[in-house]
Amino acid sequence: MKTYSCETHIDHALDMHVAETEKFPMMDFLSEEEKLSTTCSYCEQSATYVVSSK
Repeated sequence: MKTYSCETHIDHALDMHVAETEKFPMMDFLSEEEKLSTTCSYCEQSATYVVSSK
């Protein structure tokens, strides 16, 4: 499971990942190249983070 998140929604993305998988998530920054084409899973802003399972 991967969720892309902007600065505004990162707390929500982390909470939702834990609620759905019941595991501690990994949070990584997207590269500058990835930021250009990736939007937040919760809004239309550019994503800054990717939240995923280990």
